[in-house]
Amino acid sequence: MVRDPLAGDGFAPCHRRLQLQGALLLALAAGALAAPAAASAQAQLLATADPLTGVRSPLAKNWVGLRPLPPQTEILVLAGHADAQGIAGSGTAGAAVGRAGYAPMQPGISDELFWNLAVAREVVARGQQRGLAIRFYEPPLRSIANPNDPRTNWSVGQRHFEAGGYALEIHFDAYGPDGVGSGVIPALRAPFSRLDESLAEAFGAYPMGFRGGLGGPRRGLSLLEIGKLEGSLEASLRDPGRREQALAVIADRVVLALQRGLAPQPADGLAPAWTTGALNQSDQPAAGAQPTAPWGWQRATSEASSSQF
Repeated sequence: MVRDPLAGDGFAPCHRRLQLQGALLLALAAGALAAPAAASAQAQLLATADPLTGVRSPLAKNWVGLRPLPPQTEILVLAGHADAQGIAGSGTAGAAVGRAGYAPMQPGISDELFWNLAVAREVVARGQQRGLAIRFYEPPLRSIANPNDPRTNWSVGQRHFEAGGYALEIHFDAYGPDGVGSGVIPALRAPFSRLDESLAEAFGAYPMGFRGGLGGPRRGLSLLEIGKLEGSLEASLRDPGRREQALAVIADRVVLALQRGLAPQPADGLAPAWTTGALNQSDQPAAGAQPTAPWGWQRATSEASSSQF
């Protein structure tokens, strides 16, 4: 039995936790009879939350990825904020440090970077085991102030994208009201791909052009928010007895989504089931029409740092 340092029921064994979860669901069902509106809202919350990674992004998804990529597409995985420590935007400290006063997982770097690195490495290791053409890039320096330095995540990811690959940067979202939840923020330099769509199915999605278009997506990198660094997710990662399993579950979900995104399209030419109900974004806008996505966005030339989320 392992004590959970951040969760109140940390001493309860697994079967007891399942019983408690079942009781909670029964209580919610009973509450539905007395308060339909409240129960409906609670049901909606449960439907959009994951037992490990927590709530998904509630923001409206206004894109869909139908652009196929070759099954042999090389995937480059990067750890968000790996080149931005000690400067603005080094990543969230997480609720354990920021709220509860715990020591950082590793001195000198944010807890977000610590977990970004752990997840990215695990994703690459498991992806390679399953036959994906996937590799990891880690900047040689932890602090690179110039976002256009050729060694930054952004620069390496952009070159990889321009060479025909898929660049994926791993992140954890901020805790508390500053965070949104899990989900993919798609690259903005080409029509959205089936890899983006598959990751959105697995983790949720942010709108295209989130926050006006972040530095990574403008350069061709897709960003994956694993979840808000708080609650059961952070507790599972920080607990030595559950850390390995939590990282494995997260990494397997990412790898499976990547595999599905690269799978051949159905022989009948119909879109896979997870794309139904959404409108595809045309590669080229109609004459005189406003483009539906900023495919022409180019490299930013005057950004404050490479640390922007």
